[in-house]
Amino acid sequence: MNFFKSLLLLFLLLSTITGFSQKKIKVIVLNEKNLPFESATVELLSAKNLSFVKAGRTDKKGIVIFNQPAPGNYIFNAKAVGYEAHKTTVVKSPFVISTLYIKILPGSQVLKEVVIGGTKPPIQHIQGKVVLNIDAIITNSGTTVLELLEKSPGVMIDKEGSISLQGKSNVLIMIDEKPTYLSGSDLTNLLSSMSSSQVSQIELMTNPSAKYDASGNGGIINIKTKKNTQEGFNGSVNIIGGWSRDYKNNNSLLLNYKKGKVNAYATTSYNANNNFTDIYADRDYFNQDNATTGILEQKTAISNLTNYSFLKTGIDIYASKTTTIGFSISGMVIKRTGKSDAVAMWKKESGSIDSSISTISTSLFKFNNRAANLNVKQNIGEKQELSVDLDALKYSINNNQEFINKLQATNGYTLGTDVDIPSTIKIFSVKADHTLHLNPGSQLESGFKSSSISTDNIADYVNLNGLSRSADLNRSNHFQYRENISALYTSFEHQSSKINAQIGLRYEHTNYDARQLGNSIKPDSSFSRTYGNLFPSGYLSYQADSLNAFTITASRRIDRPAYQKLNPFIFIVNKYTLQRGNPYIIPQYSWNLEFSHRYDQLITTTLSYSVVKNYFSQLFLSEGTNILIYTDGNVGEMSNLGLSVSLQFPVTKWWSFNGQGNYNYKKLDGYQNINYQSSINQFQISASNQFNIAKTVMAELSGFYITKARNDLQELLYPTGQVSAGVSKTILKGKGSLKFSARDLFFTQAMEGLTDFPQAQEYFKLTRDSRLFFLSFTYRFGKPLKAIKRSNGGVTDEMKRAGSIN
Repeated sequence: MNFFKSLLLLFLLLSTITGFSQKKIKVIVLNEKNLPFESATVELLSAKNLSFVKAGRTDKKGIVIFNQPAPGNYIFNAKAVGYEAHKTTVVKSPFVISTLYIKILPGSQVLKEVVIGGTKPPIQHIQGKVVLNIDAIITNSGTTVLELLEKSPGVMIDKEGSISLQGKSNVLIMIDEKPTYLSGSDLTNLLSSMSSSQVSQIELMTNPSAKYDASGNGGIINIKTKKNTQEGFNGSVNIIGGWSRDYKNNNSLLLNYKKGKVNAYATTSYNANNNFTDIYADRDYFNQDNATTGILEQKTAISNLTNYSFLKTGIDIYASKTTTIGFSISGMVIKRTGKSDAVAMWKKESGSIDSSISTISTSLFKFNNRAANLNVKQNIGEKQELSVDLDALKYSINNNQEFINKLQATNGYTLGTDVDIPSTIKIFSVKADHTLHLNPGSQLESGFKSSSISTDNIADYVNLNGLSRSADLNRSNHFQYRENISALYTSFEHQSSKINAQIGLRYEHTNYDARQLGNSIKPDSSFSRTYGNLFPSGYLSYQADSLNAFTITASRRIDRPAYQKLNPFIFIVNKYTLQRGNPYIIPQYSWNLEFSHRYDQLITTTLSYSVVKNYFSQLFLSEGTNILIYTDGNVGEMSNLGLSVSLQFPVTKWWSFNGQGNYNYKKLDGYQNINYQSSINQFQISASNQFNIAKTVMAELSGFYITKARNDLQELLYPTGQVSAGVSKTILKGKGSLKFSARDLFFTQAMEGLTDFPQAQEYFKLTRDSRLFFLSFTYRFGKPLKAIKRSNGGVTDEMKRAGSIN
């Protein structure tokens, strides 16, 4: 009850704050036809050094309202995709005007000049999130989305593809603010196939508001794909060729046509990439006295070819001044063929070879995704907005693998396994969001969301012995799963000249049913669970002066076990290592608290603390015959104390620097046969230097380094990092650009570590084709529609005097 009393007290405090009268200024953005411009970004900049103060986005009427900043001189900068940014003349605070008009025109400059850097900073700190502008970093060219993430500040990816943010694992991955509903290897396969050329921005949110799903103890990573809304017909084409040990290419095409009330768009991408992974593992077995009883040394070489095709098309209809209707469909196909050659050598405690087993495997992975979205946005009067989204998705995934094991000896054997793992995932979700503007500085948001997920997974195992084939009914599996999540939320936000605050509460109800179908030797089994939880969140920000701002944020979040983790079927890693699901995992919950200080967009410092109950961790079990089992389970509690510092500043007129350092102290307490306790101090640093060599030439040198780290109770990761470089030049009278980039120049980004098993310990090292060289060509084409000549349409001389209209 004390918690809810605190919430009520804070709500009353915020309500009192809204009563204070504040001097505000209404900024109205108009397009080339002198009509209101919706969703334009307006920045308030210090006139002294053009440093960022705050920003807002225009509503349906082209209006955004700013509270009066500290006394001084300021400039307003209005911008939008496809339009030239426009800065006003100096406006002095305290404001002497109440309304300011800004007109922006179609960006002929956008068509004529491809941005090669400097226009957008690589990283922006906006309230509640860190925004990465992908095209502002040259070395992003040619990479996959997974490679974008692993070089993002505060992001770490382990050898299993699990993503952590600011030292906290279990991050919710969204694409265009929609959950992928994937995890584990399925999510890794998706992100490692998508090209960075599809992405405009990546948003990192460690404490999202109540509007977002409560999933993700580590926060949310939102991947925003490219979309053009410029008047007329226009587009861009991107062709990228690369090389590591073999050839790679990434190609994309973006088209858009906007006229009057209709905006139609389409984007397509095709990639063909060869990849490799070399794995070395040295596993030592011990007896009760910790004396070595055997050594297993494994070397594996994996190569694969991935073909990725993507198409998305849609239409936005501006049916009236108050109604917008949008519809989009998309499809994705991933096909990956692979092969691996592995040798496992059993050694005696002296190190001499006892026996050797060769394993040759082939795989065929197919991933198909189809999605459709219908959205409606409606303005209700001047103070209310309602939006409704309906989404339908279907994933069809099939993974076929064949393993042939040969004992290399005089009386050796040849045995094998053929496994076919098809799965289907169907998702339907509906959500509605309502916004009520109480006054120019306050608003109340509320809404609901309901999602349904159903999966059907089959694992057919066949044992091979020469020419004979026999079904392995012990390992074959048919798993069905259905999950429903319903949510309600409300959030109150208030902005004043000094204080910005938000408080929100979200309720989510979850129920799932799972069934493992049996066969002639295994009975059916089923399990289900129902639970509901409240998830409060909020922030309080204080603008001390024009340079210093302080913010405190807090939230409670949840991680539900992924259905793949619940499925108890066995997946073969190699002859002596298996992976198995755990139907008894329960959700883990976390409290997250952050305190940050920002100085003039120059330096941002954040102190954070989180504690996770029923912490998810990989578990490593021994089940005799020297076979070890990877699984997942709840092990106890993890606490994480973090400190991050972000810097961005111009060193000289031609050199700009952006860097971030993250320190985390992590403590894990858990139980797995014995009590485990582990802690670690880990540090991550990333930096990017951009050099304006000439008017049309820019260069970059960037990199990151991670010290020893720990994401799981029994696994320690060794230091890793990389250095990348690139150069970019505009060509074809500014309509095109060429970029050359080299990633992981010194080939240092290996995944290396040490795993503790029951009475065993394993050193491992994964080396991938992280050293990549890319040459990319981008060309933008099209012609904006000519603006219709008309009178000012109500734009008076008084308006011009108020705000510098052209």
